[in-house]
Amino acid sequence: MVIKRDGRREEFDSRKLRDKLRLALTKRPVSQEEVDRIVATVERELLAMGTVEVPSTVIGEIVLRELKELDEVAYIRFASVYRRFADLEDLRREMEALGGRRSESVSS
Repeated sequence: MVIKRDGRREEFDSRKLRDKLRLALTKRPVSQEEVDRIVATVERELLAMGTVEVPSTVIGEIVLRELKELDEVAYIRFASVYRRFADLEDLRREMEALGGRRSESVSS
């Protein structure tokens, strides 16, 4: 079961997750196999937790971690909804954080 932000509980639905990923990845050069890999990673990590209920925020953070490595545009798209960006300043901060990550990996 997934505990939503408003306290509602619903069954985990891999199709719903797959649809959200496809939306974030619209017109991005990412294969269906990569989408399936992310869904499988989320499912595997949730099962490894060994709990009956998991907050939706845990799922969101796993997805963000995977998208950050896969496609930064999709990451920003997903983050803007998941993290509820209020304005362009929120978007700018997130993009700067990505830029900082890229700079660190380039200098390594």
